Amino acid sequence: AGPGSYTVGTMSERFDCHYCRDPLQGKKYVQKEGRHCCVKCFEKFCANTCTECKKPIGADSKELHFKNRYWHDNCFRCFKCYTSLVNEPFMLRENNKVWCSNCTAAEDAPRCKGCFKPIIAGDQNVEYKKMVWHKDCFTCSQCKQILSMTKLSNPTLHVSLLPCRFSSPSLLFLSQPITSGGLTYQEQPWHSECFICSNCKKQLGGKRFTAVEDQFYCVECYKECVAKKCAGCKNPITGM
Repeated sequence: AGPGSYTVGTMSERFDCHYCRDPLQGKKYVQKEGRHCCVKCFEKFCANTCTECKKPIGADSKELHFKNRYWHDNCFRCFKCYTSLVNEPFMLRENNKVWCSNCTAAEDAPRCKGCFKPIIAGDQNVEYKKMVWHKDCFTCSQCKQILSMTKLSNPTLHVSLLPCRFSSPSLLFLSQPITSGGLTYQEQPWHSECFICSNCKKQLGGKRFTAVEDQFYCVECYKECVAKKCAGCKNPITGM
């Protein structure tokens, strides 16, 4: 039954409530399907149940309905941002929850691999290897410069996806030609400013360091952050 399938008024004739048999003359009543009943019995036996709060929608309440589902007007709010959806566009989603158009668009939008926030219509973005970033989030993991599709197409540059224990998914790493000041580690060339401690970001060229799971640490940071501590003296256990 929809909200237009009953009428509410004050009884002027001699009628008894169809359910409890109390006299209705001079009292507020509800007429539904040819039956007259008091307001109390209407809420108990006839009223629709609000999809959101699960309580009956009384004769004095404003009722909204959509696809055989019913809501109090003050319960008809966006599940995500709680904005009232009375006279506003909405979407009925899983678990019978209603969403406003803005939250629906944001929820269904692809997520930026840099900041993990939705990329909505109008946002400038970059797609690379079936992944997408906000334009300003598409940056080198080392030097933080913004990468453009022009740079990606430059044959002197190379972009690869490297695992990073500080972030999931992987970060982008931009490797540029080494013209001066480079170094080599395990037969791989590095800029001096790119070969840095994963913790404190100090350059490691010419200094003692330890490599752990593709991450580099200076002596101090390895002792503080990575090395196991002795159960007796509590000092880090290192081979240094």
